[in-house]
Order: sequence, then structure tokens, then C-alpha cells
Amino acid sequence: MAEPSSPSPRPIRETPLAFGWDWVGVIGTGQSLAVGATPITSTTQPYGNLMLSLGGAVVPGRKPDPWNANLTGLAVAPLVEPLRPLHVDYPAPYPGNLYGETLHSAMARQLTEMARAHVPGGDYVTVHSVVGECGQGIAQLKKHGGPTTGRTGRAYAASLFEVSAIARLARAAGRSYGVGLVVLTHGETDWDNPLYREDLIRLHADYNADLAAVTGQERAIPIYLSQQCSLPNGSGSVGLASRATQAQWRLGVERPGDFVCTGPKYQYPAGEKHDGVHLSALGYQMLGEKVAQVFFARALLGGDWRPLQPVAVVREARTVIVRFHVPVAPLRWDESFAPPAIAAWRKGRGFELRTPTSSVPIESVAIDGESVRVAAATALPPGLTVGYALCSQGAQLGSHAMAVRWGQLRDSDPFTGSTSVQPNPNHCVSFEVSVP
Repeated sequence: MAEPSSPSPRPIRETPLAFGWDWVGVIGTGQSLAVGATPITSTTQPYGNLMLSLGGAVVPGRKPDPWNANLTGLAVAPLVEPLRPLHVDYPAPYPGNLYGETLHSAMARQLTEMARAHVPGGDYVTVHSVVGECGQGIAQLKKHGGPTTGRTGRAYAASLFEVSAIARLARAAGRSYGVGLVVLTHGETDWDNPLYREDLIRLHADYNADLAAVTGQERAIPIYLSQQCSLPNGSGSVGLASRATQAQWRLGVERPGDFVCTGPKYQYPAGEKHDGVHLSALGYQMLGEKVAQVFFARALLGGDWRPLQPVAVVREARTVIVRFHVPVAPLRWDESFAPPAIAAWRKGRGFELRTPTSSVPIESVAIDGESVRVAAATALPPGLTVGYALCSQGAQLGSHAMAVRWGQLRDSDPFTGSTSVQPNPNHCVSFEVSVP
């Protein structure tokens, strides 16, 4: 296998942001994993990072609906959690869409600290908008031409409203402002949606056209994705793969200037309910710190950061050899994770061999430099694919994490988050590719 391809691969075209804007906008959208969890701990802002305060201009759940960026009472305020009062019911449309501590405060703090360490005496200010909607698929997050007063479908309009208001307030304060990225934490509802990839491409195009019209920026706005690792779940889902999870990784490979896959989420701590879907507040902080690390490497330093992902596959007798891009060598096994539960692949440490009709038992796996050798217990059949952490195990990863998809392969990145104070190496993406 060569690097996974698309019909029209595009070169990386992100422009290094350096410190080009006084305020760098960050839009967070998605479903329930985008709107946080309790307990809330980031209640003070240690640096200059900001959010839009609705003040008395808008009261969640009451009129007026917040689509007028010139409303009296709108202001920028220090970024703290929660950004607004928490939701009062489901599905909790914007502006009452928040459930607790989101990834944004930890992300903002991490970016500022990394920027200050890189440029002594410098600063980096991000302005965050969280517009996601609990439980909603891409159909509710994308651009709509209809009314925005209903109980779902407000995320896109809320993005334009907040960016318009912040742009006005930036001009009044004599500050330059542009949107640096959209963070999309999503995919559970659309796990089996065959059009999910195309919907994300359209969302990216719409955001770039409409946000640039507000801010006047020329820099492209990438979407940063993390893979969903939880649905479908339950005992009846054993062996089922997620289309959305695969699409989230492949978009980062096929359209690297438009999308960046920051990796999976199976390694992050689970929420208290252990419902197989949601992270804990600590898990959201760790996710935000990873997004910050990747954005800093790509956008501020102008580098070509990519996740731990496959770049080539070859067949050798009864062994499949998968070569990886490794952000920080060497490859390692994460022994804190239990082996996956599916019997045929229990020795695979997350690797999967299958045809369209059957699973191929794995006898052993071994790290070999930047490759992993996956040895089958039988002869390799035609039509074989090699996967990793893509199929549902039908059970969660113990008490550690929420995932029903996981693996044990990671790199040796020493990165530790400044808010969570937890090590945060790069775990291998979920993937599936053909074996030649």
C-alpha cells in the first residue's frame, strides 16, 4: 500500500500564522463531546485568552435569538469554563448548549504557554466559540438556508454570529482578528453515514467562504478532527466498523491542507457514567492539549505534523507488514491498555485482519523499527484488509476509557499537558487498508 490516496490529492497549503493576528479565532463544533462535562475546573484565565460574553443581550432559552452581531451588551471576556450557563434541557440549542468543561480552556492555555516558550516575551491570544449541539449529526451542524430559531440546526449560524460580533469588537479595540481553525469533535451519530466525508468537505468549503467574508482574511481555515471511537457499541456491534472514524482519518491524508486528523480518542479517560461514549472533564482537557500541540506545530511553526498512521503495507508469506509515520520514535506498546476482546484478534494488540466475509486469526504482532509485523495464524486469503482499532469490540476498555475500539500502539512523544499535567503521546489512528 502506498500512502492512501484520493482522486485529486492536494498539497498542504496552511500558511504559518506565527503571531500575525492579535486575536486568533477558534470555533468548536460537534455533538456532545464538543460541549463538555463536569466537574468544571478551569474557572480562571491565567493569560489573555478570550470568549464572547453575551452579557444581558441574550438569555439562553428566551428571546431574542442571538443572530444580531450588533446587539448592545455583547463583549469579549476572559475565557473561562463554562463559557455560558449550562444547558437546561435536551437537545440544548445555542446559546444554552454547554454541558460543562470543554476542550477549549486547556487548548488555549497550552497554546499560549508553548508560544511564550518559543518566543520569550511574546504572547498568543485565542478567542473561542463553542457552538456544538448534543446528539446532532452533520445534518444539523452544516450550513442551513432556513430559519435558525428551532431546537437544532443552530451551530453554523451561531458560528457566523460569534465571529461577526468578535470581529466588530476587535475593530473597536484596535485589534486584528481572524479565524485560525475549526475544531470538529463529532462522528458518533454519523458512524454509518456513507456521505459523511462529502458532508465534511462541504462544511469546510462553506466555513471558508462565509467566515472569510466576515473577517476579510486570506488564510485558509482548516478543520481539525479527532476520531470517534465509541459507536456503534454494545454486544450486538461486535466486529462492526465505523465509516465516520475511517473518513476522519482519510480526510487528513487526502486533503492535508483542509483537514488535520489529530488522532483517536480511545486513550482518553472516560466520564463518570461510563456510557461507552463520553469523556471525563480531564479527557476533554487532554484532547484540547493535543489539538494545541498539533496546531502549534503546523500553523505557528509551519511544520508538517501528522498522526501516528500507516504509510505502506506489504505482504510477506503469512505476515502483513505495516509501515508507519511515527511522530516521535520509537514505536511502543501501551501496556496500560487491556488487549482487545475479539477472540480472533486478541493477540493483535489492536490490529485486525479480515476479508469481506470472515476474520483472519492473528498469531502475533511485533514492532520492527517504524513497522509492525502482523503474523496470521493461517494462510493469507485474497481480498484481505488490515485494520487497527476500527471494529467494535462489543465491550469498553475497562474503567480507563470510554472506547469500544482501541489498540496498544503509540509513539514516544514526551508531551505533557499544562492543564491536565498528564502525559499525552500519540496513539495510532483507527484505520483499515487493503493488503496488496
